[in-house]
Amino acid sequence: MGRYALGLDFGTETVRALVVDCGNGEEAAEAVVPYAHGVITENLPGLREPLPPDFALQHPEDYIDACVAAISGVTKVISPEDIIGVGVDFTACTILPIKRDGTPLMKIEPFRKNPHAWVKLWKHHAAQPEADSVNQRAHERNEPFLKYYSGIISSEWMLPKCWEIANKAIDVYKATDIMIDAGDWLVFQITGKFCRNACAAGYKGLWNAEMGFPSKDYLGALDPKIKDLDEKWLKNIAYPGQHIGGVSESFAARSGLRAGIPVSAATIDAHSGVPGMGVSQEGPICIIMGTSSCHMVLSRELHFFDGYAGVVKDGIIPGFYGYESGQSAVGDIFAWFARDFLKPKGDPFSEISKKAAALRPGESGIIALDWMNGNRSVLMNAHLTGTFIGLMLDTKPEEAYRALIEGTAFGTKIILEAHKDAGIPVRELVVCGGLVKDPLILQIYADVTGLPFKVAASDQAVALGAAMFGAVAAGAENGGHSSFEEAIPSMTKPPVKTYTPTNKAKNVYDKLYQIYMHCHDHFGRECPEIMKRLKEIKAQTRGGLR
Repeated sequence: MGRYALGLDFGTETVRALVVDCGNGEEAAEAVVPYAHGVITENLPGLREPLPPDFALQHPEDYIDACVAAISGVTKVISPEDIIGVGVDFTACTILPIKRDGTPLMKIEPFRKNPHAWVKLWKHHAAQPEADSVNQRAHERNEPFLKYYSGIISSEWMLPKCWEIANKAIDVYKATDIMIDAGDWLVFQITGKFCRNACAAGYKGLWNAEMGFPSKDYLGALDPKIKDLDEKWLKNIAYPGQHIGGVSESFAARSGLRAGIPVSAATIDAHSGVPGMGVSQEGPICIIMGTSSCHMVLSRELHFFDGYAGVVKDGIIPGFYGYESGQSAVGDIFAWFARDFLKPKGDPFSEISKKAAALRPGESGIIALDWMNGNRSVLMNAHLTGTFIGLMLDTKPEEAYRALIEGTAFGTKIILEAHKDAGIPVRELVVCGGLVKDPLILQIYADVTGLPFKVAASDQAVALGAAMFGAVAAGAENGGHSSFEEAIPSMTKPPVKTYTPTNKAKNVYDKLYQIYMHCHDHFGRECPEIMKRLKEIKAQTRGGLR
């Protein structure tokens, strides 16, 4: 029998299956399959009625169909007989209302045409009014869970979305037996066993190991009709790498996997990337750099400070408190500028990156605030918007583009400084994601932060992390691993490249950072209503007011 683990990485548009050798980390087979319906934002399949604004839904059967197809793709290369464990990561907070037998409500009449009976993807933002009320009432009552999230609860998370269903579709709410995270639903589909993974429950579900879930008293204070909401939540918390059950006979028949293969509890996709990048101790900050950036830090101790999106005990790797922060737009900003402003005929980045790399730090005299999609950390304010400071008639496009890269690097430095000020060690940065292919970006980040930037060996660190969860769930007795301390060095390789800061560039960036911080605090702390008001005027004008 072989020693391969299967990682199933469920992203926003696709599922990726990755088979990894538990002994040496060789990535032996990979398959990527898109969801048939993608992200549903216009109207439900087969219906013409438009969805309300800010809706982002998905079809739950897409997950199963794409998963089975991806497994079929990798088992053409690696025999199912050689796969000893399965791990699952998923976007969060992506939720769906189901019956007790796991049936999604959207499959049952009369709920098929009700959008609130479908999967609400992580980027579904229509529950913002509920999130505002969740925050207001929690602050009024001084709810203890707030400190675990820097005092701000997002519209993307479980409670606001569940309350939105109760407010907008009470029949769906009443018919729902379980409001479940999509990752936990997938594990149920594979194993027939229900559990709630500690990662999604902690970072997006307001649960923590110290206090449990929000009280019925608080839920009732929000709205009497959701006082029983906690009874619709799974409460049997399972940790990363925990063996939930084996592949069921029915899923084995459909997928071709062997029945009984151990399956791990699910975890959030970004957080799965931490072990996939080879990190198992304090010191590094792990960054997944793509359209947005997610920063994750491990610490043996619990610290409360301003600026992180969540802290969860054992939420990323057992034995550590895991801190999550992030920037809500990074690669999206670069793409917006290169494509929409320059409108190139070919690759939008090759020419502008080459010209920007030829510039010296500080040469443009420009500072950019990187808030084109709000600020997630450390200000936690979705109403903020981006801006340039220092534009002149001789400013060139490549200077503005480089300023945008520098602005996102300054934003990352603020996050690092917040952790260091709280007493959390930060010695280096380990990165993965689409942006690591551009040396200019990583060198600027190293120069701005003054820390080495190490590029993870795997291009699929998130799926690799999921495979590690499967290997740990299987255990050493089945050819996997007994712990993450054993799995991570066995299944990952050293960083493929390190970008080290240069003193000359860092000295200039230290000066620019002070100016950035003045702008950051003025627009982000002292006068945030300026940008909010501009957005309001924009919305009113687009709505037909003149």
